[in-house]
Amino acid sequence: MPKSRRTTPRATLALLAAAALALPAVALATPAAAAPGTGPTATVAMGDSYISGEAGRWKGNSDTTSGSRDGTDRAWTGSGYDPTRVYGATSASGCDRSDVAEVRSAPAVNQTQLNLACSGATSDNVFRAANGGQPFKGEAPQADQLAAVASQYDVKLITLSIGGNDLGFADVISTCVQDYEIWWSYCHDDQQAAVDAKMDAAMSGVGKSVDEIRAVMSAAGYGSGDYRIVLQSYPSPIPRSSENRYPESGWSRTNTGGCPFWNLDADWARDSLVPQIADRLAGVAAAKGVQFLDLRDLLQGREVCAKTARLATPTNAPSATTSEWARFLDYGSTVQGATQESFHPDYYAQQALGRCLTLLNAKTSGNWSCHNTAGQDAAGMYLAARP
Repeated sequence: MPKSRRTTPRATLALLAAAALALPAVALATPAAAAPGTGPTATVAMGDSYISGEAGRWKGNSDTTSGSRDGTDRAWTGSGYDPTRVYGATSASGCDRSDVAEVRSAPAVNQTQLNLACSGATSDNVFRAANGGQPFKGEAPQADQLAAVASQYDVKLITLSIGGNDLGFADVISTCVQDYEIWWSYCHDDQQAAVDAKMDAAMSGVGKSVDEIRAVMSAAGYGSGDYRIVLQSYPSPIPRSSENRYPESGWSRTNTGGCPFWNLDADWARDSLVPQIADRLAGVAAAKGVQFLDLRDLLQGREVCAKTARLATPTNAPSATTSEWARFLDYGSTVQGATQESFHPDYYAQQALGRCLTLLNAKTSGNWSCHNTAGQDAAGMYLAARP
């Protein structure tokens, strides 16, 4: 019989400390140095775990902890688990750039797809070292990596996801889970205050990241019309309380669903925190003159524990149309993968993100939000104009 995971609520304290946003560094190909407008065209992803490909290992979620986990674990080899099958060499560093990361799932946009993002990155991991940038997980600051890319490729599109770690996403998640499982109190009040206290500095860092990218591209000889920058926001990995398939009381949200949040905290995260961050990022994009891609509703109806999605089981295989599109909280005495993968877009969602990027590439101006179509896979993604 397959094993089912068992909960050890207090064990989550140590594990949640690792659940930060994450992204990786790239082993670059080495075509001859090229002036802007020559060489292979390229799309470049920069930033944190929400664009690096964290959780791309998982095709939905299952409570079965042995074997292929009901077909959800892409690292299953038939006799063990090998995360490098999904994350390559970046599995060792924890950058976790997956083979289906957003940029990799949009191959038609340009000839080459390069992923410089790394799980856990903050804004100062994007800045050039000469301007305060910090190396991260054994890699140079991402803007310095971009300088090498810009000289070797004809960079046409740069997508940036950053700011979540500056705001302390991992701390927010950890606090809310502990308040549900251990302290039996709400997190939204004190965590809103914590986010507010960090917001202005975080958005300043996002703005500086855009400036750093532009400085690198200018130094490489690119004009402002030679490439585009797209700043994107974050999706909500958990549903509002009315759309959660598990009751608030009892242990089903913890033991079965992997979404241990009180109703009021879930509603705050879905309908207040995520929109607040998206709106502030939109403001940065407007101030810096770059395009904005709003992802707040990307996972609507596909979130962890959503009523309109389900877990995979021995008799119900994972599916892009019925499975969850975000990784549940991976924790407890029978952990399946890495805790840092928790609450990130999974295999299905990353393909959907790639579709969003493909659609956005055809929109040379304006700001857009990306949505899924109920009952469809990534092919059902569509853009809506954002004011």
